[in-house]
Amino acid sequence: MPQYLVAGYLPDDFDPSSVTEAMGRAIHALNKEMEDAGVMKFAGGLGSAKSLRAQTDGKVLITDGPYLETKEHLGGFYILECADMDEAVAWARKGVAATRGQVEVREIFFMPPTD
Repeated sequence: MPQYLVAGYLPDDFDPSSVTEAMGRAIHALNKEMEDAGVMKFAGGLGSAKSLRAQTDGKVLITDGPYLETKEHLGGFYILECADMDEAVAWARKGVAATRGQVEVREIFFMPPTD
């Protein structure tokens, strides 16, 4: 069965203290619903980042933070196993409702395929 990355984004000025008790309960309820349905394979929040880029001299440049200039950053993600993209989007829609944020859904491709 296909797996999907559901990535949740936060504004760069996100204040963790803005997460209300009600939001926390909604997120935990969604997590339980996904576990009970058997679709959640992994969920996690993300902390600070390091970016690594190849240099022309063969060395690797390591910098703090995301590589791209953006107004938001990846705050956490789920790996869901769903029948198709439509089912993954339906779960992601519930994530948007629980977090009052925005998410992106992408199918995960395994190389080589796991058939």
